[in-house]
Amino acid sequence: MQAFIPAAGLGTRLLPLTEQRPKALVEVGGVPLLKIAIDNLVRQGVTRIVVNVHHFADMVVGYLQSNNWGVEVLVSSEKDKLLDTGGGLKKAAPLFKRDEPILIHNVDILSRINFRDLVVSHQQNGNFVTLAVAVRDTSRYLLFSDNGLLTGWMNRSTGETKWVDEPVEGYKALAFSGVALLDPGVLDMLPQCENPYPIVPAYLDIAKEHRISYFLHSPSDWMDVGTPQSLIRAQSWFHFSQK
Repeated sequence: MQAFIPAAGLGTRLLPLTEQRPKALVEVGGVPLLKIAIDNLVRQGVTRIVVNVHHFADMVVGYLQSNNWGVEVLVSSEKDKLLDTGGGLKKAAPLFKRDEPILIHNVDILSRINFRDLVVSHQQNGNFVTLAVAVRDTSRYLLFSDNGLLTGWMNRSTGETKWVDEPVEGYKALAFSGVALLDPGVLDMLPQCENPYPIVPAYLDIAKEHRISYFLHSPSDWMDVGTPQSLIRAQSWFHFSQK
């Protein structure tokens, strides 16, 4: 299995911690978020990892090169322009093999999600994309039909809703966890990346023709560490998860 770690973001939610360093190198329990993510991926069988860089790009590249990860770690540079997750994945496309799935894992989350179970679910259900989700309170939700197919997206705070096709009344609203498993064919379906774009609208477009479903995990197996406040809570979560 191969993986993509979006690590290029400006980390504005983590200010002032990201004034002098990239989000990927902010630490939890003395360990950079990037190392936590890579170690978790390697432990669960990932053999090739692509990391995109922009904010303090040279610091991230230097950190990657100064460690022996035991697997192939490649860099997709966005030094000239930050491309968001969708554009970043498209730019990194040449670095991925085309004969195995791609696991996306945001750098600013801690996860105990079982990726092997995710792969089994993806394959058994014949999914083109499998999105890791949980039942938890958030401002934005992915919407799935009764048979488990992606049907829309909703921002509960603003009331904005986007649909794959026509609006539907019966759906499950689930919180996206920043982890997804993709058939490599997704790379060919993404728009070109002259300008940045997020990944979720691309999923909605792809879902018109391909099966996109979800993998439900326990909310306790996941934590967002995108703010200074959440970093404080993450200290105990991280140490507990390493036992």
